[in-house]
Amino acid sequence: MSQASDLAYAICKVFLSTLGAACYNREANASGRRINQTMRLLHQVSSEWNRLNRNIRLFFLANLLYQIGTGMFSVLYNLYVQTLGYPDTMNGTLVSVQSFATALIFIPIGLLGDRTSHKLLLMTGALFTGLSFMGRSLASGESALIVLSAAAGLFAAFFQVIAVPFLAGNSDKKQRLKLFSYHFSLVLAAQVIGSSGGGYLADMLQSAGWSKIQSLQAVLFTGGAASVLAFVPLLLVRQKPAVQKDASAAPPGPALSQPLPSSAREDWSAIAKFTLAQLIVGLGSGLVVPYLNLYFTNRFAVSLTAVGILISLGQIMTIVSMLIGPSLASRVGPVKAVVLFQMMSLPFLLLTGFTNLFAVACFSFLFRQALMNAANPIQSSITVDRVSDARRGIANSMTQTAFMLGWATMGPVQSYLLTAYGTYWGYALTFSMTGILYISASAIYYFMFNERKQKSASPQAANQNAPA
Repeated sequence: MSQASDLAYAICKVFLSTLGAACYNREANASGRRINQTMRLLHQVSSEWNRLNRNIRLFFLANLLYQIGTGMFSVLYNLYVQTLGYPDTMNGTLVSVQSFATALIFIPIGLLGDRTSHKLLLMTGALFTGLSFMGRSLASGESALIVLSAAAGLFAAFFQVIAVPFLAGNSDKKQRLKLFSYHFSLVLAAQVIGSSGGGYLADMLQSAGWSKIQSLQAVLFTGGAASVLAFVPLLLVRQKPAVQKDASAAPPGPALSQPLPSSAREDWSAIAKFTLAQLIVGLGSGLVVPYLNLYFTNRFAVSLTAVGILISLGQIMTIVSMLIGPSLASRVGPVKAVVLFQMMSLPFLLLTGFTNLFAVACFSFLFRQALMNAANPIQSSITVDRVSDARRGIANSMTQTAFMLGWATMGPVQSYLLTAYGTYWGYALTFSMTGILYISASAIYYFMFNERKQKSASPQAANQNAPA
């Protein structure tokens, strides 16, 4: 029996040793695969970064700093105003003032962008937007809040209008859609850092004994300083030679009374259509997007950290959807991809407005955010391809103007609905109205820019139908 027991013990020992070695090798192999995948991803990112030209890399660095500051303000500023003791209508007023100021300056900036240095305009926008943010973080009087909101709106327009033409002027047609996806993804990634970091820092300062107002002021001031620092990388951008206007540009003097050349007429027709579509989207967005943080704090009474994390998660999901957007555009066409993204977001939009469950609201908010915003780089690519280089600045400024006018118009409407119907039905009505406006905008966009109607319209339209 003793020999049999020893033999059984030896067999078990060999079996367990073999099994342990196999498990160890499997875990080691899995770990090795994960390391290899991570290294390949890092190498791919590094290669993509090195393929970008110097000006674009410097712009991305500046935009990272600028958007971190913007991210802090987007989450915390209306909470700061609320903490000062102002009613919700004050936030509506400030959003409207800032939006109107931005809308008023968009077209002049677009015209300047087609005629002067993109570098100078971007530097001006970064410096003075950051300074206005820093001033807003310290102001508490009603007049100061309104004046500084207007100033921030004016200078924020510089980055919003000039970024896309700057990237288009420093890249070729083949890489634009991917480059725009990187640009919008970087904007959101930086805002993730700003919004999540800002909310966490405010809560941390409060737990350390700071008052709520002091903590919010400190974080908002830090965000303004980050935006000011964006000025530095832009100083190193190398100015490209002035772009020569195409022959289709309207001649000066008496010729202004003559009919516009064919390509110019097509440019202005396309700009008018893009502007109409963006106006409708802006009307819908202005009812909901500026107040999402207040929606969560009013309906569910969550902390600043939770709101910051939730909005950051929505931006992370949007980054992923933006990066897969070019693949969808190459399969179904860019116009159909825009419409599909927007229409898929609608059920989640309505679910967010009507639910009383925090988990459901989080889930639906994340998917609405990702799907609706995933279309942005594709729309920018469509605009750039269908409008000649001589009018890209004014095209971008007019569409941005229309969008911001929507925000400015809907601020008081949202405040009235919330005051009149309360935090449940007020938000339910605003989300429903936004859904109707989004459906209208998607339908208009599809019928105006459907590729089948554009195939023989112009060389620019033909170029747009080619896979990016």
